[in-house]
Amino acid sequence: MRLERVLWAAMVLAVGCTEEKPAEPLSSLKPAPLPVLASEEDARFQVAPAEVYGEPVPGKVLRVELAGESVQLGGERFVPTRPEDQARLRERVKERGVLLVPDADTFLAQTSELLAVLRESASEVWLLHPDAPAAYRLVLRDEQGFQAWLAEAAPGKLRIIQRQDGFELTTSVGKLPGPDANGPSVPVRGGKQDIATLRKGLGRLKGRFTTSEDICLVPSFGTELAQAARALSGVYAAPGEPYFETLCFIYPTPRAPAVAGAPAGQ
Repeated sequence: MRLERVLWAAMVLAVGCTEEKPAEPLSSLKPAPLPVLASEEDARFQVAPAEVYGEPVPGKVLRVELAGESVQLGGERFVPTRPEDQARLRERVKERGVLLVPDADTFLAQTSELLAVLRESASEVWLLHPDAPAAYRLVLRDEQGFQAWLAEAAPGKLRIIQRQDGFELTTSVGKLPGPDANGPSVPVRGGKQDIATLRKGLGRLKGRFTTSEDICLVPSFGTELAQAARALSGVYAAPGEPYFETLCFIYPTPRAPAVAGAPAGQ
């Protein structure tokens, strides 16, 4: 009996000497965050990030800054819809390289006279990307020139039809299908252009039409020029590495000047 008491006392002392385990910090009591309520359907509205690719911005060119129907070149302002301004601008850009600097609010329909002057007089035309130091050398074609290009006997005839709801990738043998057979090849996602998917689609077309060296961007006339510039990034697989060597840019044919005494619309 005495031995049992001694053993019991030893056990009590051992327990009393054991260090107490520290309490968990209060932060550990914070509940885990709720899972994100997302489904595969929601992926249609998410745009994958895409690096901006293009050519280095050329240095020895004239910078033409767009502002609606007017443009700024150095200290001079021009309104290309005015015949006298067209003549002055034509002389300023004659045989010179030009870099177009778009603003956020200039639409393609407002640039037809400007682009016609540049096509006739400038030695080369570049379009600056609005978000990064990249630029794109363009071959300008009006609607008639575009139809002539389509009529050429050559495989491919690839074009990017830029619509409000996305990009339609079209070739001489038909359209590259997208997620919706009745919609564009690359739909807008969450109100944003999907440049990553556009780039992937153009890579596939290049694999199919290996001998095609040119592609045309055909923006709707209500497209902002800045958005058209962003689309051109999708033509590049990497900086300075376009899928197609020649970038053709389609612009609206300028309205014919009104003739005195002619009925409206003629």
